[in-house]
Amino acid sequence: MSEKDFLARRFEERRPHLKAVAYRMLGSLTEAEDAVQETWFKLSRSDVSEVGNLGGWLTTVTGRVCLDMLRSRATRHEEPLHDRDGRVASLPDPVISAADRVDPEQEILLADSVGIALMVVLQTLAPAERLAFVLHDMFHVPFDDIADVIDRTPAATRQLASRARRRVQGQAPAPDGDTAACRCVVDAFLAAARGGDFDALVAVLDPDVVVRSDGGTLRPSALRRGAAEAASGAIMFARFAEAALPALVNGTPGVVAVADGRAMSVMAFTIRGGRVTGLDILTDPERLAQIDLSVLTD
Repeated sequence: MSEKDFLARRFEERRPHLKAVAYRMLGSLTEAEDAVQETWFKLSRSDVSEVGNLGGWLTTVTGRVCLDMLRSRATRHEEPLHDRDGRVASLPDPVISAADRVDPEQEILLADSVGIALMVVLQTLAPAERLAFVLHDMFHVPFDDIADVIDRTPAATRQLASRARRRVQGQAPAPDGDTAACRCVVDAFLAAARGGDFDALVAVLDPDVVVRSDGGTLRPSALRRGAAEAASGAIMFARFAEAALPALVNGTPGVVAVADGRAMSVMAFTIRGGRVTGLDILTDPERLAQIDLSVLTD
């Protein structure tokens, strides 16, 4: 076996892991694939004979590639969503799987419970903050290695990660982990929306629920807060509830609305204490067209 073939095999073994790194950094499945491919190009052009930990080297290189992409890419939306601090908070690409199973590659991609709400918060972080948090807190890369990527001292890198960690813990606390119980909450929400039952909707929603709707460049986006406003919006768009198919969205119970063989929306729920605390709705036709609906019907 040639050295290039050996490196290619080692790289393919790490590909799912590298895509998981890139997805957390970029929030885009397509851009994550591009970042992983760029990492391969860098590996194929590098002398790694003295590299003791090739897996760690690849992770760090992927992080560097993603950092460059974050710094250079154009704003995705003409009407971006914003978080409570006024930072852009567009919805990431959802990872859709059947309601009762996640395939092995998706399990790696979604390890550490990377829900939509967490991904939204990650996208509000400055690029260097996101890199420090993702590589250290999610993938256990030493601060010394991360510092080399962002051209900071290890102490400054540690501070970046700490600041990012506080934001994540404050804005995306861990959701309920009981999948069956969460599915019951989602089903109750859908039943109330289909029936136009305002009181039943309010009962299943947290008083401070946040609803984000991302329509991309072709449809308006919106940000709503509070149970009453969220319930009113759910009734207005009850047609999505009528067409909803159960799914796992980033590993947690959600729904995909399908009509004429096309995805019309994806709804991701964040549930804590038996109530919906966050509802993220993707209605962007361009990104919805990329969803493989066969995973819901096979």
